[in-house]
Amino acid sequence: MNKKIFSLSCAILCSLIWGTAFVAQDMGMDFIGPYTFTSGRMFLGFFALLPFFFIFEFKKAIRSNLSFKIVLSYLLLLGFFLAGGNILQQVSLLYTDVANSAIFTVLYVIIVPMVAYFLFSKKIHQSVWPAAIMCLVGGLLLSELDNIEVRFGDSLVIFGAFFWAFHIVFISKFLKIFNFPLTIATFQCLFGAIFCLVPASTLEIISIQALLMESKELLYAGVLSSGIAFMLQVYSQQNLSPAPVAIIFSLEGVFGAIAAWIMLDQYLNHFKILGIIIILSAVIFSQLAPMYDKKR
Repeated sequence: MNKKIFSLSCAILCSLIWGTAFVAQDMGMDFIGPYTFTSGRMFLGFFALLPFFFIFEFKKAIRSNLSFKIVLSYLLLLGFFLAGGNILQQVSLLYTDVANSAIFTVLYVIIVPMVAYFLFSKKIHQSVWPAAIMCLVGGLLLSELDNIEVRFGDSLVIFGAFFWAFHIVFISKFLKIFNFPLTIATFQCLFGAIFCLVPASTLEIISIQALLMESKELLYAGVLSSGIAFMLQVYSQQNLSPAPVAIIFSLEGVFGAIAAWIMLDQYLNHFKILGIIIILSAVIFSQLAPMYDKKR
């Protein structure tokens, strides 16, 4: 199979898993707190990927010429961004709808070029600014302005989008010097789980019985969304440039909103549907405009 087609397939499947996982995340906090849920799902993601790491990359990775300190530094950094994005996303579901959390998460697509500009002096395309204004308008339509709790939840997701943006940027940088996708996906989950375990153990009561009562949601969000999906993300970024792959990842917002409507009866009124369309249009525009300019 062509490498680009393989990566494209990985990106689409990854978006589908991420989007539908919002339902599992929303349903998975009846008996456990958001920090425990996030730590648990990432530990499950780590254990799900560990056998694949030992079978396919262990021998190659240990023979890498890259310094162990550099590898560890990147993995710790990725784990931190992963933990921050997941925690803010999970806590937001206590205050806002799945559709809002899913759609506001994809704002990382617009934030990525800004991060690249300020950190690595990469040019930022002028399309980012109108796209950001469109997102603001869409956000106003999507969020319930008269509901303080919903506004707080939406703010958490938007803040979390910055963590996802940094995560994407540094995965791309890391792959250029350490091209071992399984190793990256496996150990970023481990370090992310450890970071989440700190607030979980101090702010929440961790109970095996309670974890077992949320086993279905944890398994879906852990094995599939944290394990398999993050592995698919790294593989998709291996052969696709950030612009087209970001467009595909933004579909997780659509999948999440649709899944919540079907499975949780979280009805979307006309204003929310319009807000979703505007935000997704802004995300796609911010990625297609630079590609069009390059071809022209």
